[in-house]
Amino acid sequence: MTNREPVCRPLLRVNMVLETGYYDILGVEPGSSTEEIKKAYRKLALKFHPDKNPEEGERFKGISQAYEVLSDSKKRDLYDRGGEEAIKGGGTSGGFHSPMDIFDMFFGGGGRMHSRPERRGKRNVAHQLSMSLEDMYNGATRKLTLQKNVICQKCNGECYSAQGRNSRGRPSGTEVHIQQIGPGIIQQIQTMCSECRGEGERINAKDRCKTCSGKKVVREKKILEVHVDRGMKDGQKITFHGEGDQLPGLEPGDVIIILDQKEHASFQRSENNLITQMEINLVEALCGLKHTIKTLDNRTLVIGSRPGEVIRPGDVKCILNEGMPLHRNPFERGLLIIQFQVNVHNISLAPINSFLGYTSTGNDYTKSKDNNNQELNIDQSTPVGGLRCKGYY
Repeated sequence: MTNREPVCRPLLRVNMVLETGYYDILGVEPGSSTEEIKKAYRKLALKFHPDKNPEEGERFKGISQAYEVLSDSKKRDLYDRGGEEAIKGGGTSGGFHSPMDIFDMFFGGGGRMHSRPERRGKRNVAHQLSMSLEDMYNGATRKLTLQKNVICQKCNGECYSAQGRNSRGRPSGTEVHIQQIGPGIIQQIQTMCSECRGEGERINAKDRCKTCSGKKVVREKKILEVHVDRGMKDGQKITFHGEGDQLPGLEPGDVIIILDQKEHASFQRSENNLITQMEINLVEALCGLKHTIKTLDNRTLVIGSRPGEVIRPGDVKCILNEGMPLHRNPFERGLLIIQFQVNVHNISLAPINSFLGYTSTGNDYTKSKDNNNQELNIDQSTPVGGLRCKGYY
């Protein structure tokens, strides 16, 4: 009997960890991959962003710190060995970054989900769009309804008779408070101006625009058509330039749509490949099989093996060009990887006589007359890149 060829599997972190606090915050296991950690952070950061949940500021900070540590291989190793104390005790340089900076770096500049008056500069808006694996395979169009700020057309964003610099603050919209905190010790605190609300100018109530109430902007509903191309990936961004909030004197922000791929009951996606499990019985493993797989575009693949071609538990077979379409090259597709599970614990040759005369043609499978059915048989074992599939279809 020849030695079994090794099957390439994802490398898992199996080392013991001292504590799991950061993993628990993100809702992942200590053995999770970097991609799983990124996906968990993306969902939680969008859900608990202070612009969406102002009362969840501390939770958002904890999510950011957990991601900062677990997404960095050196910090993650240090945390696994020494816990949070090792991270905070000087084991890494620079301490923690600002949660907003981490959000900006992750989402490509969309640090603010909604505009705030105290923040100057282009303001992007990030939204997550959940998509099924079928939609990612076939492509789809979704309509997304948003509320955004647009410059008031009545006053053209000038509030009519603006008085310019206000008496208490500065043009930057801040005011300074000085307080004594001890003998001979004073503290200077800079806060948003309470009169101009950070705008740098105070508008008399009688002069304020009646349409925008002196806010310079009004809320407007916008419907965006989001075109998801075939083969786009989980976490991929679709940017609508200039469709974000407007503010006087500033470039309009962008709307950034972040795709969130839902889990599928039959397939698991790995880059451009699809992975599925197929359970067979001992007779099929020894004497040949015919099974069907329904594809994501509703075709039927007939998977077969020849009598006497033994399939062992854990064997992996690959179907060329039946995986996910390549983005912007949809006529090329990845692999469909089938992982076989033989539903028997102890394989014994004792009852083999009872199987004599059985062939795959004796199976209860009847080939459909549907022209969409494609019958495939196993060829010789061939390696594919870093993955060794024991046979192609």
